[in-house]
Amino acid sequence: MKYFISLKGFTASIVGTSLLLIALAGPRIVLSQDQTSSALNRQILRDKVKADKKLMVANYMELTDAEAKVFWPIYDSYQADLMALNERLDKNLQCHADAYNDGKLTDQIAKKIIDEDLAIVEAEINMRKDYWLKLNVVLPGTKAARFLQIEDKIRAQLRYELATEVPLI
Repeated sequence: MKYFISLKGFTASIVGTSLLLIALAGPRIVLSQDQTSSALNRQILRDKVKADKKLMVANYMELTDAEAKVFWPIYDSYQADLMALNERLDKNLQCHADAYNDGKLTDQIAKKIIDEDLAIVEAEINMRKDYWLKLNVVLPGTKAARFLQIEDKIRAQLRYELATEVPLI
């Protein structure tokens, strides 16, 4: 049984997944693509990321058959809620990209972007709290915590990568 997931080992496991998650973030500040091919590429990447991420989570969770039966529906629900947050993040990044590319990044737009970013972070924290309670009922505390840690590491990598690509306001 694995009792410790080292950052190095975990990072190696999620490099491909996190890079694909970055691609899902949507807008690139200066680059533009044909919207149809861009949307198709994002959907293909989303499907691949979902499969890769689920495989990685399954590997690290080490669930019994009974635990898996109750965990995976909660996992799917979590991912659906996370997708809604990602869509908000994508929309907010698109607002930033549009204003930046058009040279129209005003104080009012900057405030709107940061207010929405903070609201997304708050919504994610509340979502994590809700799922912590749900998971804690059906899984041992260590496995419930492990799942949230896995998600947290992936999200941290995503946030880091986004931060390196998005220019300062």
